[in-house]
Amino acid sequence: MSPLRVLVVDDHPLFRQGLAALLATRPQVEVVGEAGDGLEAQMLAQRLRPDVILMDVRMPRCSGLEAVRAIKSLLPGVHILMLTVSDRDQDLFDAIKGGAEGYLLKNVGLEELMAALEGVRRGEAALPGSMASSLLRELRAAGRGRAGGPGAPDELTGREVAVLRLVANGATNQEIAASLGLNEKTVKAHLSSILAKLHLRNRVQAATYAVRAGLAGGTASTLSTGRE
Repeated sequence: MSPLRVLVVDDHPLFRQGLAALLATRPQVEVVGEAGDGLEAQMLAQRLRPDVILMDVRMPRCSGLEAVRAIKSLLPGVHILMLTVSDRDQDLFDAIKGGAEGYLLKNVGLEELMAALEGVRRGEAALPGSMASSLLRELRAAGRGRAGGPGAPDELTGREVAVLRLVANGATNQEIAASLGLNEKTVKAHLSSILAKLHLRNRVQAATYAVRAGLAGGTASTLSTGRE
């Protein structure tokens, strides 16, 4: 597999440069650029077309949350992983709504960050367990407020609904494939079809939709937390 091309975005030069240097020591990563705020991130994203953008939330001129929305509207194929000190649930909700595929706190270890980067490139979600629980609790409460949610949309096939249920309960592509007797390539194809039919941007939004629709089972802690 080709090296993962990463753009690092953070307004603190020491942290940004240190993280870029650390990532550059890994042979599977190519750091293609650094940006100090959301505006610079947008310009570099269009020019460099990275695989994944590591994005801070709080930055001057243009926040990471604003930049996520702008970049995903122009470059929907670029994956964005938030890396921040903010553990505010609202920042998490806004980032996912804007199109981010993951949200990690800066106290994360290098190995966990590497796993999250690779997972995001594969279409997996990356969320801290505590924040994943908060997200699902919020969504389940909203679903109950809608009398159980709207249920499965007519656009989806029975197999796609089954895949969506497993996504909502935190299953990885490998786990979905094993559960449904499919190969991972077929699972990815089903996920792409689900996102297109429901006009969603990523796996986390698909899980969010499923919970609101009353399709998810299990407990709040089962939402994907970036594990392999």
